[in-house]
Amino acid sequence: IKAYLSSGITSPGFSRSGVRLGSDLVSSSAMKFKTRLLTLLTALVVLAGCSTLAEKQGEWIFQPGDRSWSGGVAAAEGMQDVWISFDSQLSGKPARLHGLWLAADGEPGQGKKPVLLYLHGARWNVVGSAQRVRRMQELGFSVLVIDYRGFGKSDASMPTETQSYEDARAAWDWLAVQYPDRPRYIFGHSLGGAIAIELASRVKDEAGTIVEGTFTSIPDVFETMAWGWLPVTGLITQRFESVKKVAGIGSPLLVVHGENDSLIKPELGRKLFEAATTPKAFVLVPGGSHHNTNAVGQSLYREALAQLFELK
Repeated sequence: IKAYLSSGITSPGFSRSGVRLGSDLVSSSAMKFKTRLLTLLTALVVLAGCSTLAEKQGEWIFQPGDRSWSGGVAAAEGMQDVWISFDSQLSGKPARLHGLWLAADGEPGQGKKPVLLYLHGARWNVVGSAQRVRRMQELGFSVLVIDYRGFGKSDASMPTETQSYEDARAAWDWLAVQYPDRPRYIFGHSLGGAIAIELASRVKDEAGTIVEGTFTSIPDVFETMAWGWLPVTGLITQRFESVKKVAGIGSPLLVVHGENDSLIKPELGRKLFEAATTPKAFVLVPGGSHHNTNAVGQSLYREALAQLFELK
């Protein structure tokens, strides 16, 4: 019963106005997601009042583990292992995160290329995200991607909403120490987009924030499904309410969504964009699904980065 919230979304061009929705193509991934979500809704009712509800929701939403795939393994070759140690205020214990570092093309050790913190979605570890990381590097960033606790080689722990926020902040603080003279950007894909919004609303030293294939809140995602009328959203404890936080971001915000994303509807990305303050931009990538947006929409990404962040 694990909600599948990972990958990214696409859109038909660089747009600052309404969303043009494509046909809702129901992929096998989307069908699996909806089946899991229906099970989750049923389980929420059963578990209402149970002390482990928050923990179980963390398991369903994050689907933590050490999952990767052959394409990711090949893409991760040459990336540098990074270890980030910090004292967790939530657990009261030392914690350690694993990440991968990919320097910008042609960059010597002391280059001044912008740095991007990449926050991935559910299910896949950093190696599983490696191809997407390389595409962000192709846009001119040096990239750090991290695994939250419970994923990959990071500390074994059941992820929760608040714990993922703490992990992202620890990685951000690490980047500030390592690269104090570089402009630093926050990027989040799918579930990672909600974590990115939270981080950007808390810090004041980011040059910009980019989210792809993300949503307004977990309850809103549930309500887009066929059974969204079921009165169970009040039982959701891991809510990831980005729509309530996005106006607090003090840097330019780029929201990217795939036009054909059948997993997280493009209208949720648009609604998140509308709740944000300026400067901001919305890109709807034609032909983009929840998983291939930063591949098919690379040229649109490049155009948006130049217009909003003046990156070339």
